[in-house]
Amino acid sequence: MMINKRLIGTVQESRKYIAFNVALQWGALLANIGIMATLAVLMQNLYTGTANHTLAAPVLGILAVLIAFRFVCTALSSRMSYLSSRMVKRVLREKIYRKLLRLGTSYTEQVQTSEIVQVASEGVDQLETYFGAYLPQFFYSMLAPLTLFVFLSFISLPSALVLLLCVPLIPVTIAGVQTWAKKLLGKYWGQYTALGDTFLENLQGLTTLKIYQTDGYKQAEMQVQAEKFRKITMKVLSMQLNSITIMDLIAYGGAALGVILAALQFQSGKVDLAGCLLIILLAADFFLPMRLLGSFFHIAMNGMAASDKIFRLLDLPEPAMPTARVPEDHTITCTGLCFSYDKDRQILHDLNLTFPKGSFTAIVGESGCGKSTTAAILMGRNKGYTGSVTVGGVPLAEISEESLLSSFTYISHQSYLSRARCAKTCTWAAPTRPTRSCGTRSNA
Repeated sequence: MMINKRLIGTVQESRKYIAFNVALQWGALLANIGIMATLAVLMQNLYTGTANHTLAAPVLGILAVLIAFRFVCTALSSRMSYLSSRMVKRVLREKIYRKLLRLGTSYTEQVQTSEIVQVASEGVDQLETYFGAYLPQFFYSMLAPLTLFVFLSFISLPSALVLLLCVPLIPVTIAGVQTWAKKLLGKYWGQYTALGDTFLENLQGLTTLKIYQTDGYKQAEMQVQAEKFRKITMKVLSMQLNSITIMDLIAYGGAALGVILAALQFQSGKVDLAGCLLIILLAADFFLPMRLLGSFFHIAMNGMAASDKIFRLLDLPEPAMPTARVPEDHTITCTGLCFSYDKDRQILHDLNLTFPKGSFTAIVGESGCGKSTTAAILMGRNKGYTGSVTVGGVPLAEISEESLLSSFTYISHQSYLSRARCAKTCTWAAPTRPTRSCGTRSNA
């Protein structure tokens, strides 16, 4: 349940931290059992009048050692969670970064920048909780009830058996909402990334929107999307609260049933006072690990939905890596160049251009006529064109990105210039205006 083998295999380094985390939580549980047993025996001795001042020092010593041991285990368990989370963030973000390097500057043809930012930041943060909290709790929640059952079965087998049989009702509840939650969280992340795409697109084109006085229309459009996202968020919260309420009823109801059975067995003389108190004190520990797992479940589902998007990014096909270098002759020639962002509207149609070596060329035209698109093609950012683009007779598609970027520089109206040598070739896109120009310079 909620175990993604590929995800765990992707971050194999986290396995040891998860194992240590589970072992430390189990050690804390054993210490807690020892504390409760010591207190139960002390209560019985006080009840029967057999306790005296000579027991104070040994009991306090045992309690101090057990409490200290539990504290150390809890602190180290939190440390293991942190180390696991840190490893997950480092590995996944490094894989995303290296994937983008392999995709090159034309990655935007396959995935939106806003989606990459979202999955690399909040998406990875969700998986931090999955590895740091959910997976250790998943294994510990199966180990803890079995440990308590083995211990309490020597005191009262019927009570221990009833408590153990009530524990699986919580994962059954989790499994019942898993299918619904997976679909709901899939829609949540879909609308979340769609809203992020729209926001980033409108923010980048805000100047153009203001010039053409369409910012009000885009604002209304974003308000509609934001309202849809608000509604899906409320549905996710409602699902989480309802499932948590059901798990609470099962957990506390099962613990109450264990307490009642312990009291009945004490009344019938089948267990002594110490055994009855120990069952009462440990009854809730049967259900708390699984109950905590249920609270992590919803975060884990969100992380799983984010992991689907991360793997979708990592699985994108990578273009072949060209190896040619930019030749000494920097003459740029475009022949029959055509390009469109969608099938309904062609931006460039049968464009023929020549930028001789050592020349300065300005392209002038209305906004939307394809000046920036032409510059993006020359920089290798837009590769879905037809026709021919060559640099010194070498096809642009055969030139390596490293060589291209070391010889071509793109300066947009949002670029910042620092002290640096001018590149061999400079492609320039002017600020958005009803009429603007794009210049290309090729130097010797």
